[in-house]
Amino acid sequence: MSADLFSSFPLRKARVHEVLGPAAVSFAAVTAAQAGAGLLWVREGWRGEMPNPVGLSPYFDPSTLLVAQVKTQADGLAVMEEALRDGALPLVVIELGQPLGLTPGRRLQLAAQAGQSTGLCLISDGMGSNAAETRWQCAPVFDPVFDPGDSTLQRWDLIKNKSGTLGAWHVRWDTASRRLRMVSPAGK
Repeated sequence: MSADLFSSFPLRKARVHEVLGPAAVSFAAVTAAQAGAGLLWVREGWRGEMPNPVGLSPYFDPSTLLVAQVKTQADGLAVMEEALRDGALPLVVIELGQPLGLTPGRRLQLAAQAGQSTGLCLISDGMGSNAAETRWQCAPVFDPVFDPGDSTLQRWDLIKNKSGTLGAWHVRWDTASRRLRMVSPAGK
């Protein structure tokens, strides 16, 4: 385990990052909480599941969430690119159903740099883009010692980082303070 989570998180601004795994939506929620005022969540309309705004309220005010439902992934990438370039929102999240090519990924990076906004792509395993600044793999962790009603313990693995080293951390979201805490793995 590396001790420098906070050199990699919050995510570097004006860049596009990727996250995958069963806790990817939680990672996006924590990222939104760290980013501050408002985010745009882009998704294809055919997707059945959408994070419930009430479920996101421990992380940020759900009234600051804008959802754009698009017809195709190409439409979603165009919306994300424009939103990143505009810079009105600090964070733009997109759910990707297909791998992101190098050219569209590079376009998103340039748009993020122009607008000084952060982009986050929720991807499936094996769909990573070479253009991503970082790639995170996130999963919940069972903690028999802690309150069984608290499901916020997670393991975050930084599996790609263009600007530094890789690492793995156990983290827990503190709802009361709306802060991310790094914790020791159980039994250590």
